[in-house]
Amino acid sequence: MEKRPKALILGAGIMGLCTAWALLRQGFAVHLLDQAVPPNPAGASVDHHRLIRHAYGAQRGYMRMVDEAYAAWDRLWDDLGEVLHIPTGVLALDDTAGDWVRQTRAALREDGRAHEDLTAAEIEARFPYLSGAGINDAFFCPAGGVLLAERIVAGLARHVQAQGAVIELARATALDPARATVTLEGGATRSADVLVVAAGPWIPRLLPEVARRVTPSRQVVVRLEAPSAVWTTAPMLLDLAAEGGFYLVPPVAGTPIKIGDHSFSRQGHPDDDRTPDPREVERILALARKRIPGIEGFTRLGSATCFYDVEPDERFVIEPLSPRAWVMSGFSGHGFKFGAVLGERLALAIAKPETAATLPAWAAGDEVIPA
Repeated sequence: MEKRPKALILGAGIMGLCTAWALLRQGFAVHLLDQAVPPNPAGASVDHHRLIRHAYGAQRGYMRMVDEAYAAWDRLWDDLGEVLHIPTGVLALDDTAGDWVRQTRAALREDGRAHEDLTAAEIEARFPYLSGAGINDAFFCPAGGVLLAERIVAGLARHVQAQGAVIELARATALDPARATVTLEGGATRSADVLVVAAGPWIPRLLPEVARRVTPSRQVVVRLEAPSAVWTTAPMLLDLAAEGGFYLVPPVAGTPIKIGDHSFSRQGHPDDDRTPDPREVERILALARKRIPGIEGFTRLGSATCFYDVEPDERFVIEPLSPRAWVMSGFSGHGFKFGAVLGERLALAIAKPETAATLPAWAAGDEVIPA
């Protein structure tokens, strides 16, 4: 019997697990390393939800990649035996007279994607729990929704293990990409035919060449209890404001309302104390007050800190480190939606190296056609 090639994956978050899923389908034996049982509470991909949407400003490469992402998620749902996506639509508001809404509208129109322009008065009539104050521009897209992130990571971990993958709890201290080797605390090593480094905000500590391009970023979110059942049918909300703006995830599938800001702190380290500072919580709530009348009456369910790995232009970094190693990094807050398709494309590049040349540019949002 022919021996299967072995892949070693550092990181069992969404990127590592999706790559493991896809490599198993390519015939690889897979060994994953993570600091905690997935879903790792400290992982960048572990939260109630992440968003999927075509609205991407002028970034047409990522807008069009969303179609491929949806197709890859459908393949994953088939393997998991459940669909962990809730359609909500996307409401984008702008009180800055900036470019993002205008550029997004032009991109959507160019591709013939359904969207509806709305005035402030129309927003208040259609979504009476929101205020139209100060809105200069707005649109609603019926496509888009919520990915149930924590449930996806947990389901993927169960699935890949059922398919023969090993998940080992260990902390990496050093990497040797040329030898596809990871050194663990205590001095033990793990190696394979190919290494994939998908360790999220811990990557800059392990790979100095990536640290020059990708920065850990401390992000705080606030969770609220919906005061009315009407919120369960609300769209995801992207509110762009001069003071920074916020996003809101509606309370779907038994989850709370989640509010976070659009900006990146680009500060901190994922091993730091993650207790949110009350001032951080207040800043996020202050962003939402103008748009959500009565938010002070919402029950606060808590707040949380997560860490992203941020590339300056929010372009994903999926690149070879050596002929035997790849890195997946720089996913900011918007990489999760592409987890399944990025895992598939990297697995294909590993299994069939002749397809690998276009992967880095495509993953970075350039409109190239992978071989």
